[in-house]
Amino acid sequence: MRARAILAVLSAAAALFLTACGTGGGIDERSSESGGAASSAEGTLTVYAAASLTTSFDRLAEEFEAEYPGVDVTVDYGGSTGLAQRLQEGARADVFASADERTMQRLTDSDLPSGESEIFASNTLTLVVPEGNPADISGLDDLRKDGVNFVRCAPEVPCGAAADELEKANGVALSPVSSELSVTDVLGKVTSGQADAGLVYVTDAKAAGGRVETIEVPHSQDVVNYYPVVTFPDSPNATAAREFVDALTSERGQTILRDEGFGAP
Repeated sequence: MRARAILAVLSAAAALFLTACGTGGGIDERSSESGGAASSAEGTLTVYAAASLTTSFDRLAEEFEAEYPGVDVTVDYGGSTGLAQRLQEGARADVFASADERTMQRLTDSDLPSGESEIFASNTLTLVVPEGNPADISGLDDLRKDGVNFVRCAPEVPCGAAADELEKANGVALSPVSSELSVTDVLGKVTSGQADAGLVYVTDAKAAGGRVETIEVPHSQDVVNYYPVVTFPDSPNATAAREFVDALTSERGQTILRDEGFGAP
């Protein structure tokens, strides 16, 4: 009898162990690996993110809040350069995701205490025109025709620096009617009909759906923006910040990014 009782106890313990091991789900199944870290993250999490990340980070934030009910994610989108400048001037954030390494390097080289940045995605540029292509644009050379209104990002922001490289790679020098501080502003001018064409990230073109048509630009795959993310050790919510970056770089986070058109890190 005693042997059977011991065997029963051991069997029950084994069943509980297997049940626990088989329980998974959530945004990236990290809780079992981090000793239940999901329950320790709470409070408001402030994220500064490049405008081109809007759709993917909105999805990630929604799933993150579902995984961590005690966390309220607030994402401030904008041009990477402007966001970095705000941080250097004293704005507080828990996470910063930039659209290029150059902007991140300037931030981490400053006096602002930060962790070590890591790359989580990549992106390239494409040419977009309004639905129907009213100006009959077929390539970069058409952007130099009289009467064609072309817009792009300003050189000081990541999408503008990439546009400079892309123009050089194709041996053209373009004269935009306006230079915007974020890629979403470029896209907005094209979708509203204020511009005949614009250079935007492929992810923004995808997010616009049928409102724009895309025109492939030679050498676009040679001009790649790599997206780094960083946390700040003295931020108001450093615990949730680390969990958010873990979610971003997890298999599920990477799937969300791929769904929105981002390339591998």
